[in-house]
Amino acid sequence: MATYTITELAKEFDITPRAIRFYEDQGLISPSREGPSGRNRVYSARERTHLKLTLRGKRLGLSLSEIKHLVTMYDSPKDTEVQLKSFLDVLAKHRASLEQQREDIEVMLDEITAHEEESQRLLGIVNKTKSSSQ
Repeated sequence: MATYTITELAKEFDITPRAIRFYEDQGLISPSREGPSGRNRVYSARERTHLKLTLRGKRLGLSLSEIKHLVTMYDSPKDTEVQLKSFLDVLAKHRASLEQQREDIEVMLDEITAHEEESQRLLGIVNKTKSSSQ
């Protein structure tokens, strides 16, 4: 069975060992320990997959609790339908959140445009007043 060191996984996924330790602290991965005082972390293929799923979830913008729920479900292959439905539910909620954020951003951009136009108009008045008084 293939095993990996923290350095190997960090290089493979282009993240820091500190990030991997953080995901371990969050309970997303659980490497075994070897060496004196269990100092060396040893990651199995299963842990590598959990890390890969975690990073994929982060790229999708999922929270750590959502990722943990999905990664935990990954360990029970007999519930594939439940896993897929749960994943679709998480994605739907995340999509709704992103669409709301996009709508909020559009409103803010419209407000900025209105303020810019008003400021340009007022600046034109100020410049005309300066020109006529000179």
